[in-house]
Amino acid sequence: MRATMDITRVRIAATEAVIRPHIRRTPLIQADLADFGLKPLPVTFKLEMLQHSGSFKARGAFANLLLRQLPETGVVAASGGNHGAAVAYAAQRLGVPATIFVPDITSPAKAERIKGYGAKLVITGSRYADALAASEIHVAQTGAMAVHAYDQVETLLGQGSVGMELEQDAAGIDTVLVAVGGGGLIGGMAAWSAGRTRIVAVEPEQSPTLHAAFAAGAPIDAPAGGIAADSLAPRRVGQLMFPIARAHVEQVVLVADDAIRQAQAALWSSLRVVAEPGGAAAFAALLSGRYRPSPGERVAVLVCGANTTAVNFNS
Repeated sequence: MRATMDITRVRIAATEAVIRPHIRRTPLIQADLADFGLKPLPVTFKLEMLQHSGSFKARGAFANLLLRQLPETGVVAASGGNHGAAVAYAAQRLGVPATIFVPDITSPAKAERIKGYGAKLVITGSRYADALAASEIHVAQTGAMAVHAYDQVETLLGQGSVGMELEQDAAGIDTVLVAVGGGGLIGGMAAWSAGRTRIVAVEPEQSPTLHAAFAAGAPIDAPAGGIAADSLAPRRVGQLMFPIARAHVEQVVLVADDAIRQAQAALWSSLRVVAEPGGAAAFAALLSGRYRPSPGERVAVLVCGANTTAVNFNS
């Protein structure tokens, strides 16, 4: 697929230079698994939940709005919440009208962010796929530019800048654990690493999109439920990311909802880091033992979102 071939280290670096004035270079925090009651092992957390709009999605949003030709009718996006907030934020900063379609499972925190950034919010259907279908009708009627949450070249190029930053700021990492929904983030990061760093995908058991795609040899529909359904349950991974993932993602780890809740609580209790369920999913793989590092393995965990109203997690 020609578009997939365009998602390269060279283009990710060029995209990063374009979006750099508009995004944050998010920090790292060094910890040890002993802090969480596990066998001692250093771990690096990339705090991408501190990105503008509360998730990594701002990177892909700005890449779309800055690299593509914008119509006067503005932009439209379908989202479980985080992508919509990111597109709304980028549109507000660049003076572009935005309409965001979300399903009714979208958390109030995410819906309020979208409205707070001045976008028109349309709530429709019960899952991301419903919002996407409604957004496509809106595009056909208005001529607005669709900003896809994960299956768009510019989206993957923008998300790949997370991998670029991590490589620059934490040289020598062996393995990065990354949560997967539609796959824009892990696709961009895998394109950047291109085998230089081990990439491990983490998905909720109730939303095994990449796991199902790997088993079938192509993106297919998968269940779309669970605690992180508003961020990690798009029904299927993107066509663009799949060849990249097949080439450069080493394995897919599935985690239970209870493990995700425990990871949220542990991040808050030990590090005072707030993560939404999707943002904590990657760490859940470590905390639950679904991913077991080798002795001396240098592991990084991406905490990718924090758009939640729950803060103390009963801690």
